[in-house]
Amino acid sequence: MDGIPLSWAQVLLKFSLSATASSSYSALSNATNSSPISANADTGRPDRRNEQRFKEIVEAILFSRRFTLSYNVVLLGILVLFAIWHRGEKAVFARRRRAWMIREKREDVKGIDTRNAEDEVWSSSSSTVEGTITPPDPRKKIDEGNERKPLLPGRKRKARVGTWRPYYALKSWMLYQPRPIPIVNKTLPPNETSLLVLAFIGLNVFYNFYRMPLSLDMLFVFADRCGLMPVANLPLLYLLAAKNQPIKFLTGYSYEALNIFHRRVGELICFEALLHSAGFMVVWYTLFRHVGYTLVKFILTRLIGLGLLAFVAYQVLFFTSLGSFRQKCYELFLALHVFLQISGLALLWFHHYDTRPYVGISLAIFVIDRLIFRLWLKTSSHPATLTVLEDNETILLSSNWDISAPRAGLSNSTKAGWKPMDHVFLTIPSLSNSATLQSHPFTIFSGSPEAYSSEDTPHAWLTLLIRPQTNGSFTRTLLDYARRNSKTRVRLDGPYGSSHALDILASSENSIVVAGGSGIAVAYPLLWALLHRNSNSSDTDPGIDIEFGNTQLNTKQKVKLLWITHSASHRFWLPEGKLQELQSWGLEVLVAPPTIEAGRPDVRSILRNWSGGEKTGVVVSGPDALVRDVRNVCAEMVGRGERVRVQVEKFGW
Repeated sequence: MDGIPLSWAQVLLKFSLSATASSSYSALSNATNSSPISANADTGRPDRRNEQRFKEIVEAILFSRRFTLSYNVVLLGILVLFAIWHRGEKAVFARRRRAWMIREKREDVKGIDTRNAEDEVWSSSSSTVEGTITPPDPRKKIDEGNERKPLLPGRKRKARVGTWRPYYALKSWMLYQPRPIPIVNKTLPPNETSLLVLAFIGLNVFYNFYRMPLSLDMLFVFADRCGLMPVANLPLLYLLAAKNQPIKFLTGYSYEALNIFHRRVGELICFEALLHSAGFMVVWYTLFRHVGYTLVKFILTRLIGLGLLAFVAYQVLFFTSLGSFRQKCYELFLALHVFLQISGLALLWFHHYDTRPYVGISLAIFVIDRLIFRLWLKTSSHPATLTVLEDNETILLSSNWDISAPRAGLSNSTKAGWKPMDHVFLTIPSLSNSATLQSHPFTIFSGSPEAYSSEDTPHAWLTLLIRPQTNGSFTRTLLDYARRNSKTRVRLDGPYGSSHALDILASSENSIVVAGGSGIAVAYPLLWALLHRNSNSSDTDPGIDIEFGNTQLNTKQKVKLLWITHSASHRFWLPEGKLQELQSWGLEVLVAPPTIEAGRPDVRSILRNWSGGEKTGVVVSGPDALVRDVRNVCAEMVGRGERVRVQVEKFGW
């Protein structure tokens, strides 16, 4: 950089501020009204060597402008591929369902029962199964380490995958979830998600370095491109964060499932912004500093100053979004998240002309999601009842209303009902003045209205199971309020969710739901949707398309629940009457003894015994450790060639 004349740097700085993808080298002289090329001392004519060198830098800047335009086109193409994959997957689910139902009907005609003896062992659905887990040793001290000890020995099965062994091994590895990173205890996603994240990072590395000469003279160009790429990623960042977005329709995955990608995109933007800022600091140090251009004067220029303020806004946004801060100061996190996003977009708008299309799109996504959908179309207000359960630490919030007719072509609020495993954002203005601006997500702990409402008198009964967190949090304040008040008025923003888990279970011969603790809030409405239609259905046309709203189950489909709780008092979260109702519809239940008394059950053995070699769908919701265990057991079974699909559903955010 020391070899670049100061006049070049000044012109390049001005040119990079106004240059667009349609600019050209010939337009540079018109933009600057001067020639940055110094004349040769002997001939008095422009130095051709310097002119060529300067032209290469300018052309590199212009190439960066044009090249980054293709980035979002590539992202759109990738999204289309995922959409095609999703539609194909739904078609496979429907075809598998039809074929299975046809086979079951043929077997009914022939009088064949395909269930084996092992299945009969688990076919009892008249009572809760608890005696299959080894009781704890009364002499053994119950502690956290005790909860990690399995209670049932595993049963080995021979693997017969033949020539497909590499395929199943790869599929198993993709499904496997590694242990958390030591010391920092950072939870890692499954390998398939990590590969997608690495592929996304690789795409950005490619766009940062493609046709980028690695020389000190080109440091200005590199710093400039590192400023373009974060801006190009802004629409994706805001799209992944939006609660109402087209990605769910295209891929089947709602925003909470895509949240991990939202965070990785945000981290990448902050890192590239750091490279962009550091690069221009080096430009100042190697060029402007030598001619008395102080750091303060450099920073106070419009281009640099606004850029640094935007950089600070997004860096603070990143650090306040970390899990450690978010869990301790959730309300502050929410407020800062909104304020810093708006501030960052405004600063970027005035920072550089090229940022405005991306900033405009990002702002439009933010405004449409927050104002039009979340504060208007999807918001509803209802009276509610607050009940503190027997453990004196859990709140049951319930409300009911007559279902309103859905708005055609528009996103509907909870007044028009919801679907299994949907969640809502809860606001209770009566808690405090600040609570009016707070909204917190909770899974709907009740069956969807479409499952049990008659056509004449459609009605909705909504229930939320709320577990208080740290002192001073919204949930802890709500618990104190519920101990004094049984009635309040709530504002609901939603519903939000995805039917992917239900699709997997409905297309499986053997459906298994694993719930850990308050993960039963996810499991119960899912089981209700699976079993209630089966209890009311007669014959099902095997030629129909299997969609979410009209999925019906064959009576031979096996549906099983494994519920693991920490203490006995947590059993009251799901009333015994509701559990018995599900059992009367065919649910097979295993409620493990509380882990505080008996340690953790051997999930591996239970799932391996339950799979039975059939097409098995597994849905798990609970703590990270349970989710990892279930996922990895399923990965092992897939590695042996078993037909197992697993879906993780979060019960907390």
